[in-house]
Amino acid sequence: MKHLHTLKVLVFTFIILTSTMSCSKEDTDNGNTSIAAVSVSLKSTTEDSNKVYLDIADVQIRVKEGTANDWVSLEAINTGAQNISALNNDTQLQLVDFVEIESAYVYEIRIVLGDNNFMDINQTLVSLDVTDKGSDTPSNLVHTAFEANHIYDIVLDLNLDESISYNASDNMMVLNPKLYTEIRQIEY
Repeated sequence: MKHLHTLKVLVFTFIILTSTMSCSKEDTDNGNTSIAAVSVSLKSTTEDSNKVYLDIADVQIRVKEGTANDWVSLEAINTGAQNISALNNDTQLQLVDFVEIESAYVYEIRIVLGDNNFMDINQTLVSLDVTDKGSDTPSNLVHTAFEANHIYDIVLDLNLDESISYNASDNMMVLNPKLYTEIRQIEY
């Protein structure tokens, strides 16, 4: 029995030593030298008492100029129809929870909306047009270098009073979101 215990200890020690010795200095030095972390939350400003629900599909940043594949997804959480009008004062909806990205120059940030956007006007649900006259990918210019070893906390403030209008010729409510972006940077 003692021989088995001694053999187990030796094998376990050999495994630990082999796994720690197999990492080269380059592997440990290049770990997270070009990584930044991003967190995004959404709040709203409104004087209207009607509830506004937006179908949030994704949050993306544009890191290059010129091609259609410039947008990078930040893997949004809390997707689906959300009551945006309730996000005022100190209440915010967390959309991205500290996602790691390669450090890069960020040109824009945008919210990608789905098809289920509506208002509750006197207990009647009214669809919001975001594709024909409105915008289903509202974006805001950022023009900021997201540096490695920094945390970027982004708050998107959606002004609902300026974003929703009535189009009399088509007899529909139109959503053309007006976003304001606040970025806080923390070095770690």
